[in-house]
Amino acid sequence: MTLNRTPIHVNDAVTKVMAESKTLGLEKIPFDQSNGRVLAVDLTATSDVPLFTKSAMDGFAVNSKDTAGASKDNRVAFKVVEEVPAGATSDYELKENEAFRIMTGAEIPKSADTVIMFEQTKETDHGFTIRREFKENENIALKGEECKVGDVIVEKGTTINPGAVATFATFGYTEVEVYKQPVVGVLSTGTELLDVGDELERGKIRNSNTPMIMAQLDRMGIQGKHYKLQTDDFDILYQRIEEMLSEVDAIITTGGVSVGDYDLLPKIYEKLGAEVLFNKVAMRPGSVTTVSVLDGTFLFGLSGNPSACYSGFELFVRPALNLMQDAVRPFAPVVDAILVEDFTKPNPFSRFIRAELFFEEGKIKARPSGFNKSNAVTSIAKSNGVIVLPGGTRGFTSGDAIKVMLTDVTTGTDTFGVE
Repeated sequence: MTLNRTPIHVNDAVTKVMAESKTLGLEKIPFDQSNGRVLAVDLTATSDVPLFTKSAMDGFAVNSKDTAGASKDNRVAFKVVEEVPAGATSDYELKENEAFRIMTGAEIPKSADTVIMFEQTKETDHGFTIRREFKENENIALKGEECKVGDVIVEKGTTINPGAVATFATFGYTEVEVYKQPVVGVLSTGTELLDVGDELERGKIRNSNTPMIMAQLDRMGIQGKHYKLQTDDFDILYQRIEEMLSEVDAIITTGGVSVGDYDLLPKIYEKLGAEVLFNKVAMRPGSVTTVSVLDGTFLFGLSGNPSACYSGFELFVRPALNLMQDAVRPFAPVVDAILVEDFTKPNPFSRFIRAELFFEEGKIKARPSGFNKSNAVTSIAKSNGVIVLPGGTRGFTSGDAIKVMLTDVTTGTDTFGVE
């Protein structure tokens, strides 16, 4: 292995990671435990939807020909002869100007072909009157109009959401076949690190990277396995990495990927015989991010600086783990936004800035979420996205159009902005 560090573009780094991502096999799980998993096969409809022609509204089912000539000056009267609640039907044959009182979801009797909403009628002693004509199939859901038996209802590679779970239930799928999820080992290096519950000491800091990464994995629904390291000794670290390789599907380490005297991971990769995909990326923060592969297992070497570590995970680890499950959309979505604060720092490399996103005046707006050096922690807590500034630019000012990566779509807004 060489320690030559020629930076590559972020897109090229992502492409290298994508090329090495391989799925881990399939498993069947109960449908009601599948949210967030990736479907491994196309699922098809086992019945027509709707299963029968039904009312889409609460109202009156009539024969549309009996509404002919209705107008505000010529109200047409109907007599209600029967009520059809949801879950029921009727074989009664409507006579001229007769109607069923019908509820949403109830099967349309064969002698009716349209539904008049309650709001479009005027009640009488024996029924109602209407002031306009109605066409066939108004306010009716026709049998099979949504899908028919054999239609693909959820495609392979779909990340299952609550709507997909409801679809599985609709068609009687008690189990679904999904891609296995990777088990990910997490290890932070550095003699300066203390456990979260330890008292602070001069020259020491509490380990925030490991719990942050474990939370990022949890946000993806992926199991993280925390490994500890008592001391930054080469042999001890090598043994711990070997142990992890035998127990997990991917490894994330933080710190130890630079070229200082105490940065051991480049030497570990060399001794393991791992293929280094890249060891420097033209990005800020996190330029020393390193990704290697050994016998199909990823070794993600992320920066020890929290903000750089966070960005490295979102840019490289997240899509790799998604692709290991064959997700069709492995990347965090990127949207257009308006910058609302100046960011005048030049960007020789692509820059990824923790950001607060909000919706205002019909547009998505974004601002840096506080202190934005690579060792910052608190700015991550305030962020729900990452501003992406391309390399080769000399800074941006308020009002500029920018791109923002949505890393935390669970964060909401304080107003309801539907127009």
